[in-house]
Amino acid sequence: MSRPRAAIVVTGSELVRGERTDLNGPFFAREALGLGLDPARITVVGDQAEDLEDALRAAVADAELCFVSGGLGPTHDDRTVAIVASVSGRELVLDAELEHRIEEISRSFADRLRRPYADFAGGVRKQALVPAGSIVLGPAGTAPGLVVEADGCVVVVMPGPPSELRRLWPAALATAPVQAVLARARRPSRRALRFFGASESAVAKALADAGGDGDGVEATICARDFEIHVDLIVEPDAEARADLIAAGLRTPLERYLFAEDERTVQEIVLGLCRDRGLTLASAESCTGGLVAARLTEVPGSSEVFLGGVVAYADTVKREELGVPDEVLATHGAVSAETAGAMAAGVRQRLGAGIGLAVTGVAGPGGGTEEKPVGLVFFHAVGPDGEEALRLELPGDREWIRTRSAVTALHLVRRLLEPERVRNRH
Repeated sequence: MSRPRAAIVVTGSELVRGERTDLNGPFFAREALGLGLDPARITVVGDQAEDLEDALRAAVADAELCFVSGGLGPTHDDRTVAIVASVSGRELVLDAELEHRIEEISRSFADRLRRPYADFAGGVRKQALVPAGSIVLGPAGTAPGLVVEADGCVVVVMPGPPSELRRLWPAALATAPVQAVLARARRPSRRALRFFGASESAVAKALADAGGDGDGVEATICARDFEIHVDLIVEPDAEARADLIAAGLRTPLERYLFAEDERTVQEIVLGLCRDRGLTLASAESCTGGLVAARLTEVPGSSEVFLGGVVAYADTVKREELGVPDEVLATHGAVSAETAGAMAAGVRQRLGAGIGLAVTGVAGPGGGTEEKPVGLVFFHAVGPDGEEALRLELPGDREWIRTRSAVTALHLVRRLLEPERVRNRH
């Protein structure tokens, strides 16, 4: 039995122009897959009415569920609801209860912002016009979500802001039309294998040697900042085959395998610190705080991560981290010796169990023949030892900085992992 198809339409001219990154399309796709649907495609379209209508008509014709985000606001270019009404053959009607709720929210916004309600009033009625017979969700913000049936397809219309969309998502899934489609879905299981330091081609070869995907197992390989993420989407009757594929990946690549779940390296590092009762502090030069940013995006990270020092200038390395003048004079700011002194200095300065340091040449300028752009030194020190690493990373400034932040966290992971695990890497 094939899975019901899901089509995704995301609207917003700012997305098409590249001014903002689409977060909603990937969210819809991940959720659809987990619900047992087949996410056929993601279409990102601008605010022009004819373009949006073409995209919606194609989606409705091709899928049993269509997820739409954006274009629900009060302005002239927010056209999604009117076009969904046209595509579904329904007239727009005023939902008086919804209008009242949006008015209350708008008045509250006006009060908090100390602005006259007249600044908001014009869009209230527009946002309360919905396709006849639709199910109203929300609103979140002032924009409501909607579920509309259209010629054999259930269309779920959600606000563009990701936080608002996700707030309304459970309510959308609970509606009877969506549940009717999901009742025909078969939810797959998911296996995750995460590798660090392996090449994408080596992982692809291991997958091929294990028999490749197919026969109820869909495998995806994605390279992300020196990590290789392998996900196996497994149909209910293909668990045994998935076991064989996972083992075929695990055995030849064991020394690179750092997780068999979807935790990020920062989550793993924080967990290892927490398990050992250790705190962590960072000293960053070329990464400019990216390591700290990754750690603090994890809820509860304050239990472990004390803070960091962005020591970009040599004076900060000396005065805040205690890097000796002779180390900087003899070896330079980009050196193994400076990285080691930075790690020890931040550990002492912040009273942390683990000190982590990164220093390098991110470019595009500043490189020399001896120390080219992409040269980065890493150092992690704790109560039971230390780890150091020197890499020459390819790529532009952003790429070097991002990869450096990820590599630094993996260095701490290696420092903290049990000996039997650490020896794999």
